[in-house]
Amino acid sequence: MIIPRNLLIVRTDRIGDVILSLPLAEMVKKHYTGCKVTFLVKSYTKVLAESNPFIDEVLTLKEIDGKIKLGENVKLLKEKSFDASIIVYPTFITALIVFLSGIKTRVGSGYRWYSFLFNEKIYEHRKYAGKHELEFNVNLLKIFGIERNVSPSKVEFNLRVDEKSLSEVKDVLNSESVDLNKKMIIVHPGSGGSAIDLPLEKFSILVKYLASLNDINVIITGSNDEKEICSKIKGKTPAINLSGRFNLSGLVALTSLCTLFITNSTGPIHIAAALDKFTIGFYPKILSCSVKRWGPYTTKKAVFTPEIECNNCTREQCERLNCMNSINIDNVINTAKKVLNI
Repeated sequence: MIIPRNLLIVRTDRIGDVILSLPLAEMVKKHYTGCKVTFLVKSYTKVLAESNPFIDEVLTLKEIDGKIKLGENVKLLKEKSFDASIIVYPTFITALIVFLSGIKTRVGSGYRWYSFLFNEKIYEHRKYAGKHELEFNVNLLKIFGIERNVSPSKVEFNLRVDEKSLSEVKDVLNSESVDLNKKMIIVHPGSGGSAIDLPLEKFSILVKYLASLNDINVIITGSNDEKEICSKIKGKTPAINLSGRFNLSGLVALTSLCTLFITNSTGPIHIAAALDKFTIGFYPKILSCSVKRWGPYTTKKAVFTPEIECNNCTREQCERLNCMNSINIDNVINTAKKVLNI
């Protein structure tokens, strides 16, 4: 059996992907108490791993204008003298970097054309969504003799809120006259193109109703690129549009203050789930981005999928049939009311 002493975990993709890999750190540290655990991530997701008490060091992938610098990353990893690595969801360039850095044990998928770069292979096809992404991630630890049966009721993400960011968020909310004694709903209408979204018209209906409730704050969030769609769903309601106002650390802090988080299949839904907030999510039936693989990993959730019948759904078919529009927004409103005890 392979016993790691200085382990590198590579997860250089997006927000939700990193969140769903965080539980690995605690599992390794509790099984091998003397093992150092390091995460390699992209710079913009670094804050998600930095606060984790079971992660000893966080490295950021070296890039210039979105282009990964092969030599600089190899040099970085060589300097750290890792003896084992897990490339949780690999790309050719990350697999090559780990290979060239001379790490002895390299764990990765056995189903890629570049899988020869790994010397410990896991044979599972994620694209068929046989299980949840987090469960696929946990299975990678079997190489080290670590076996865990995780479930939404027994998993720890150890995502912590930065106190400075929390203070800054509260200052912004106070400047917008938000009463922090009231329950807060966050509506996040974008997804960065990771899935097919609920139509904006339905988000608008949802926001209009929720913003009419007494003693409820409705906050709309999104990136700088999503300001326009956030403005559209706010309309003339008293909801507060904070799109583009917070960095990722600020979004985590803001989410920690909410009672309910409503969004599409996107990274922030995993932030909310990791913070033990009730989540309402909208998911297409496309296998590669289905709720079975990418749903919020929590017991505090309600997930809505298209109500029309379709087989072997693809992105093209989902868009052509406007599947997401078949979601009944009245059912979503009723679920929100139950969560808010209205």
